[in-house]
Formats: sequence, structure tokens, C-alpha cells
Amino acid sequence: MPDPHAIAVLALTFVALLLFTREKILLQTSALIVLCLLVFGFSVFPYHYEIDGERKLFKTVNFFQGFGHEALISVCALMIVGTGLVKTGALEPIGHLLSRMWKHSPSVSLLTTLLIAAGLSAFINNTPIVVLLIPILVSVALHTQSNPSALLMPMGFASLIGGMGTTIGTSTNLLVVSVANDLGLPKMEVFDFFIPALMGSVVGLCFLWLIAPRILPTRDLPLTDASSRVYTAQLLVTEESSAVGKTLEELINATKGQLQVDKIRRSETSFVVPLPDVIIRVGDKILVHDTPEQLRLYEAATDTVLYAKNERVDDEHPLKNDDQAVIEIIIDQRSPLLGKTLQSTRFIENYKMIALAVHRGGGKVREMPRGLGYLRLQLGDILLAQGSRDDIDTLKLEHEFLILDSNIELPQSKKAPLAILIMFMVIALAAIGLMPIAVSSVIGVLLMLLAGCLNWNDIARSLNTPVIMIVVSSLALGQAMTITGASEFVANGFVTATAGASGPMILSGLILLMAIFTNVVSNNAAAVIGTPIAVSIANSLGLNPEPFVLAVLFGANMSYATPMAYKTNLLIMSAGNYTFTDFLRVGIPLTLIMWLSYSVILPLMYPLSLVPA
Repeated sequence: MPDPHAIAVLALTFVALLLFTREKILLQTSALIVLCLLVFGFSVFPYHYEIDGERKLFKTVNFFQGFGHEALISVCALMIVGTGLVKTGALEPIGHLLSRMWKHSPSVSLLTTLLIAAGLSAFINNTPIVVLLIPILVSVALHTQSNPSALLMPMGFASLIGGMGTTIGTSTNLLVVSVANDLGLPKMEVFDFFIPALMGSVVGLCFLWLIAPRILPTRDLPLTDASSRVYTAQLLVTEESSAVGKTLEELINATKGQLQVDKIRRSETSFVVPLPDVIIRVGDKILVHDTPEQLRLYEAATDTVLYAKNERVDDEHPLKNDDQAVIEIIIDQRSPLLGKTLQSTRFIENYKMIALAVHRGGGKVREMPRGLGYLRLQLGDILLAQGSRDDIDTLKLEHEFLILDSNIELPQSKKAPLAILIMFMVIALAAIGLMPIAVSSVIGVLLMLLAGCLNWNDIARSLNTPVIMIVVSSLALGQAMTITGASEFVANGFVTATAGASGPMILSGLILLMAIFTNVVSNNAAAVIGTPIAVSIANSLGLNPEPFVLAVLFGANMSYATPMAYKTNLLIMSAGNYTFTDFLRVGIPLTLIMWLSYSVILPLMYPLSLVPA
């Protein structure tokens, strides 16, 4: 039986898993709650453990070691280096190649896209890969009038599959390898499990290429819907208009509060600030931005005449805005709009764009009590915006936004070759064993700074607070489970539940368990909590622990079945206008295929031999 501390740790682990699934509580807040409860509990109720026959007091401050853990340093540094690749446009030549290929053979191009996404993700965090490929695939879909939904989800999942190939492919891999090493297992090098990962990837990519596009429904992208496009126009106050002598507030009330005035032109050289008590005069031109339908309503309600570009708007002269284009801006981790409102960022003034609508979870946000300008934007939100082509091109050059539009233009800076060289150096130094990935990646960050590929603001935006906190709290929980024997208790329970089953069957069950966990809670939490349990299972059976550790690694990477399972899933969901059901439709079969594949591959590649006593 476990002691009281082990029981408390198991209870807290269950609470943590519940907290991590609560959408109303920020993930980083949940992680901090778990960490504080753990520290508080072990401070109030000190814990003594035996090591080499000597009884020692566990120091509570050890739970904070996760902030300086090698795995976390590696994760953060690699995220920053990946941002350098995106900002310099270092990956854009791949985009140009793919955009040209799609014109000749869509089927071969899709396969090439999946292979590139998977191949790059084995060495680079998959977020910049997805950020690169989303705009390309959306533009291709618009130009070829094909189904964008059939392209984006397979690409996103291919990047997750490719990330399994090396120790640096995902943060999950880094954590599993580091925790296993902390538990006394030999250190895994960059390519130690590349072959089994490659074998499993072939099966998964075939499914994504041949089957997934056919079972995904057709969904239109928000930017293809012109019904919400905004036009700039003027409401001219004529001599016969009943608006003469009224205040602006009265005109706004006549439109039931819907009229939003940008400015009032009183002469060719003067404007009037649109204050509520401004008296309307003959000849005033009230500048407004809205949809054609709304502008018509304003014209009738205010008894004014609608003009656009000094031309009367009527049935023979409809509204035109030839220099304007509609784009989608996906709110990702690097976006300066993340967690902020359009008003607080002065969106119109700073970016010369007009926000039309916000999509969240595949649909428009309908309830905004204070209006679109005061809605706090979340990760994965998609902002439908309109602006001139020149302003859109300027926005792309800043490399701060994930922008979708019908124009395939991929800006690239002169620093791109340097960024690629630095990334290659980071990987090579770790691959040949000259230095740990934590060291080479931090040196890579410094070189990116010195080379001008990044600045400190870029670094601040690269660091993902939820990832940092979930890693730290999960490492603390994993440490508590190991030191109190809770992981051993769970492992014994797992072995008892699978009593009579063969080693490969137990291994298969562990992969499936991790795959379920990773789609319900954080993949990093599943990895860190699962690794000590896997090692304990192997030890209790007297078997080689390496395949059990890899079972956790591969299982915890199968984040396909839900959009919240992995952060790039949220970006894909927004860009492709997917629903939760769409992820289940493709993600569940893919999870089952990958589970069965690795259930066969791991026992073949890593014989479950008995470990010598």
C-alpha cells in the first residue's frame, strides 16, 4: 500500500488532469495551482525517504528545479530559434517550390507537402512549419478552387507525425528523454529512435495522403465570403436634408446606435471631430465604413445621400473598392494581438486595416457586448480584416502575423541563409554528441541575436508561458510520484490489471493509454507523468525499460483527436474552418492506425528481454 504522501500525490495528479482540461481556467494558471499545492503540501507535511539505507528529508524547494531543467531550457531555446527561421523567411523557398508544384499535380504536391512538413518537424518545432504552410495551402485552394479543408488538417497532422523522429522533434520528446535519463536510463541521442519512428510515419502519412482528404467535409473559408466586406463611403448632407441642424448624436440614435462615424469633412481642407454634440451643417460629408446593406440603411435613416469616391451610389453605380482586399489574421503565439483588444492595440491606426469579424472555433463570435473592438483575442482566433494591397504587403513583411489571403507572396530577408546556418549548427552539434541540445540551442539563440535575425521582443513573443508552466508543474509532479513511490504503485496496478498478458500486449496498452491522455490533457503532462510509470512497469516485469519509455514518447505525441490536444491544432482549426467533429473524424482513425503500427514495430525493434538481475 502507498503511504499517505503517495496517496496525496496521486490525488493531486488526478486534480491536475482535471484542471488541464478546464477551458475557463488558463492552462498556465492551472499549472501554477498544481505546483503551489504540491509545494504547500510537502512544506506542511515534510516527507522523509530512504536512499542507500539512509533516511533523508525531501527538500520542498526541489520542486522548482523544473525552471532550470535541461528539457525546459532546450524547449524554450528551440522555440526561439524557430522564430528566427520564420522572421527571416528562411523557410520561404520551400513555400515557393510547393506553390509552383501545385499548378502541375495536386496529388503529388499534397504528398510532397506532407513529406516536407514531416521531415522539417523532425528537427524544427512544428509551429513555424505550420505557420509557413498554412498560407501557401490556403492560397493554392483559392487559386485552384479546391477544398482547403482537405489540405490543412493532413498537413498539420503530418507535422506531428514527423516530430516523433528525433529527440528534438517536439517538446514531448525532450521531456520523455530527459525524465528517463533522470531515472537512471542511458541518455538517448538525437537519432536513437529514428528508424521505428520512420516506419510508423510511413503508415500515418499514407493515411493522410490517400484517405483523410476524402473523409473531410468541404468548408468555405471566411475570406471567400464577400457579404461582410466593408466599404468606405460618405453621407452627404444636402440642403433639403432633415439632418441639417441636428446633432451627430441624434443621427446616431436614428440608426439605433449602429452608425459609427470616422470623421466629418466640413470643407476641402478641414475636418470636424465627431463628438456627439456636433451640429450638422449643409454640405457636411460624414465619413463611415460599413457593409453595402448597412450603408443603405444609414442613408435612409439620416436622410442623407450616399457617395463613394465622389460618385453617387445607386443601382447604376454600385459600391466598388478595387484596391481593397480581405485577409485572415490567425492569432498565434507570436501575434502582438494575442490576449489584447483591437482598441488597446490601435489596430486601425497602427496597421491600416479594418476588422470585419472574428471567428472562434470555426464560427463567428456572435456575442460581443462592447463590440468587436473590445473583444479580447485568444490563441487560434481568426480575425477577418480588410485593407489596401500595399498595407497588406507591409504587414506580411513584419513577420509578426499569420496572414491568409489569395495572394501567394512569401517575403524573405537577407538574413535567411544565416538563420538556416545557425539552425543547422544547433542540430549538428547535438547530433554528433559534441554538446547537449540544451547548450547548442542556447548558443543558437545568441548567434541569432548577434546576426540580427531576432531581437529581444521576438524572443519574448517566442516564449510560450503555458508550455513553460505545464512543463515545470509536470516535472514537479513526476518527481513527487517517483520519490513517494506513487509511480511504482500505479505501475503495479497496471501490471495487475494486465496480468497474464504478454509483454507486447502490455506495451500496446501503455501506448493506447498515453494516446488517450494526450488528447484529453496536455501532451507534456502525459509524457512527464507517464515516463516514471513506464519505467516502473518495466522494472516490475523485469523487462528492458527502453521500449516502454518509447511507448510513452510515441503515445504522448498522438495529439490528433481533439483541437485542444496541441497548439497547432487550434491554428489549423481556425484556418480550415473545422469543427470539433472534423478532428474526431480524422484524428480517431489516425490514432488507431499509429497505435497499432507502434504496437507491432516496438516489440520487433526492441525485444522485450529480461533485464539481468
